[in-house]
Amino acid sequence: MSRARTVGLTGLASAMLALSIPAPATAADQARLGDVQQAIRNLAKTDGVVGAIGEVYVDGRRAGKGTAGSRLLGGKGGRIPADSRYRIASQTKLMEATIILQLVGEGKLGLEDKLSDVLPEMAEHDYVDRAGEITVQQLIRHTSGIPDFMESGKFDVFDFTTSYKPIDLVKAARTVPRQGEPGQYRYSTTNYVLLGMMIEKVTGHDRATEFKRRLFAPLGMKHTYLATKVSDRIKGPHGHGYYPDDQGVPRDVDRINATIGGQGVISTPHDVSAFYRALNQGKLVPSDLQKQMPRPFPELCGGTVSSASGSMPGTSSVTFSSVDGRTQFAMAATLKVDNEKAMAVGDAMKKAAEAVLCPGQ
Repeated sequence: MSRARTVGLTGLASAMLALSIPAPATAADQARLGDVQQAIRNLAKTDGVVGAIGEVYVDGRRAGKGTAGSRLLGGKGGRIPADSRYRIASQTKLMEATIILQLVGEGKLGLEDKLSDVLPEMAEHDYVDRAGEITVQQLIRHTSGIPDFMESGKFDVFDFTTSYKPIDLVKAARTVPRQGEPGQYRYSTTNYVLLGMMIEKVTGHDRATEFKRRLFAPLGMKHTYLATKVSDRIKGPHGHGYYPDDQGVPRDVDRINATIGGQGVISTPHDVSAFYRALNQGKLVPSDLQKQMPRPFPELCGGTVSSASGSMPGTSSVTFSSVDGRTQFAMAATLKVDNEKAMAVGDAMKKAAEAVLCPGQ
């Protein structure tokens, strides 16, 4: 299978955690923000971008929005509404880690629990090498050493008919040589496939139910859901992403096979901002467990703003959030390039965030 047609899912979800309770927004807060529409317009000029949207929220209230480019390839379809849904890709991992840590706080899981104890079949059938050594904490932090099933080359971005179970992804990872020891950092989506299996086993509910019950409903994320279908399309107005086929021709990947990877949360700038606001204000994870969340990237505005990102064929998304949880800038771009070339879009998103959240720096 050619590299261009192998499914890719990259982007480490992360966020800064803080316990401070925010004060009401002031006029000064608003004045410090740059022009969101101009920042999104510049982002849309990046090579490979079809359309881009973004919204800024301060203390839960929208403080700016922008949209540029087009909904469809070739300038067609008009602009994407700024509040449209989009795939957040690997930002889903941070939500999954939140649920796992809630279960730890409830005494239903332990950070030092071994993979082989929670999911015995992983050791019994040799689905995961060294399953008796790997802990829940290591899965959360990508330090299990388990290879990424995406590197197996067994999955096709244009396959909209094959239904995969989580165990199929785990088995595919077993065919990839281990490149790290337990305790060493190595980003792998397989870790979160296994954590998802744990959520379902411990709660007795499917992941979509637990995501809604524990996060989406309590936080008022009314336009957010976890995609789970073999051939899934985003509900409501949204932009279409594209991915090159074997001949390099961009093909519409508006629908995806959501059974590959499990990183399928679909959200809006408003809703995803609500998640990071609550997370950074210490409202979702017990205080003694917050340090177990995936590492932050405190990269903007003198280290006061962190980011969480995700990418998949046809889409790149990122949410920037202040460490106190008061301000979020959520962006998404639809693409017409492969994942490797999409790296430049991530750089452009960071520049857009700098222009909006720390103008003049």
